Amino acid sequence: MIDQLARNWWILFAHGLGGMTFGLLAFFWPGATLLVVMLLFGGFCLVDGVTAIGASLAIERSSIWWGMLLVGLVSVIAGVTTVLWPRLTGYALLMLIAVSAIVRGGLEIVAALALRRVLRREGLFLLAGVASVLLGVFLLFRPGAGALAMIGVIGVVAFVRGGLLVVLALKLRTFRGGAPLT
Repeated sequence: MIDQLARNWWILFAHGLGGMTFGLLAFFWPGATLLVVMLLFGGFCLVDGVTAIGASLAIERSSIWWGMLLVGLVSVIAGVTTVLWPRLTGYALLMLIAVSAIVRGGLEIVAALALRRVLRREGLFLLAGVASVLLGVFLLFRPGAGALAMIGVIGVVAFVRGGLLVVLALKLRTFRGGAPLT
């Protein structure tokens, strides 16, 4: 399984860059309208979902392929829903972001735990999952803050999470089978 991930390291790299780009846009464009924020989020979810589906198809049928496929499908559904109905209320968008972050983060935590046998510092992937879950829980319990008010937090988390995935992808790129990654 780790060999397939290492051969396809660029998928995680592209995913991380997408997250970092979304994070920067969201953080440095806080005055954007809710419509623009929803479309940015929808576009990010579509890219996120396609790369997760690609990663699931790139690895052999192991213990985590189905989780990656599920993450991809959830992200694609969230992206399509957001793009097709951009006039959703801020509350509905927050709930969509929150649920998507919790599901994705939970599955990333499971994947990180499955990878701990072959990665020395699987904590990067685990930390990315924890960051997503924490963001989702925070948004669930603070919906009154509104989507635009939370965009800075969402941007920071997306950027940090994307950076962690880029670092993990670069570590996977150097993996040569057998030896745990440092």
